[in-house]
Amino acid sequence: MSLESVQSAVARFVEQARAGADEGPVLIATDFDGVLAPLGDDPSASRPTVAAAAALVRLARLPHERLRLALVSGRHLETLAQLALAPSGTILVGSHGAERGEIRQDPSEDSSTRLPDVERAPFDLVPEQEALLRDVTTGLDEIVENVDGAWVERKPSAAVLHTRLSTETDAETVSTRAVALGERLGAHVMSGKNVVEIAVVETSKGEALLALREELGATVVFYMGDDVTDERAFAVLGADDLTVKVGSGETAALVRVADTDEAADLLADLADALEHALA
Repeated sequence: MSLESVQSAVARFVEQARAGADEGPVLIATDFDGVLAPLGDDPSASRPTVAAAAALVRLARLPHERLRLALVSGRHLETLAQLALAPSGTILVGSHGAERGEIRQDPSEDSSTRLPDVERAPFDLVPEQEALLRDVTTGLDEIVENVDGAWVERKPSAAVLHTRLSTETDAETVSTRAVALGERLGAHVMSGKNVVEIAVVETSKGEALLALREELGATVVFYMGDDVTDERAFAVLGADDLTVKVGSGETAALVRVADTDEAADLLADLADALEHALA
């Protein structure tokens, strides 16, 4: 959509946030990869852009009774915390909603020189889920054996096939086999950009956002994402909320920005407006 459409949507959202400021906080939530951090071949090298990180710091400094900041990602919670280096008080939602935590570091300390202090919500699998996860992981390991550029990531409640570095033919083949494996085992399959995640706990970014909204008593919600898995979040939010798609492709989001640079600009504009609206 045009820049004017984005500006208009932001202005409407900020007005809704101002109107509900005495009833509950506004929730500003965003995906990490492809939104705050450009996509790359090495997932461990992902970092937010300087502009995106600066905007997050400004948003996090607003009083928590007025605004809460959250990162919602498919990443394992600890990995998300280490890569995002989010400011103190940021809520972290990992593994598409299966994991929750909050950054508790002292803001006076230099977070770039140490691992973030994350207060993690309790998380345990029942024995049946543990057995299923072992079967899923073993099956994916067998699928990627001798396939160049394909590898398996292990999470507390899922295993993930990554194919970003594979040939197009190999990626299609192993992804199809991974989906079939998950369906055969009765697990929960989610396909995204160059990934197939097979989880033993049913969840989604949409369910996670709704739960977080209810817990915080948030009056309005902003959510920005770039992947197929973010569409579940776009779909569950309401007319007074603001959903933003980063990049191309069909979407249920209300507005679109082109890339991570425009996403950072949008977050900065939002920080500008909310600093005045929620003062």
